[in-house]
Amino acid sequence: MVKLSVHNHIRKLRFDRDEMTQQQLAEKVGVTRQTIVAIEKGNYSPSLELAFRIALVFGSPLEEVFYIELPEA
Repeated sequence: MVKLSVHNHIRKLRFDRDEMTQQQLAEKVGVTRQTIVAIEKGNYSPSLELAFRIALVFGSPLEEVFYIELPEA
């Protein structure tokens, strides 16, 4: 089975939204700032529920916030 690499545009979206801090985003979605840091760095893949909550904060579809890179065949 191929391991998928999940990436995101959270950092860019935060800055596009009046330079929202990681702490502000964390408070809006109900997690710690450290969780947001780990997600942004790609060290942690959020649950589906958390991914949707993050997308809702930005008013963006899920696929505009998170994306995968498929390995080359």
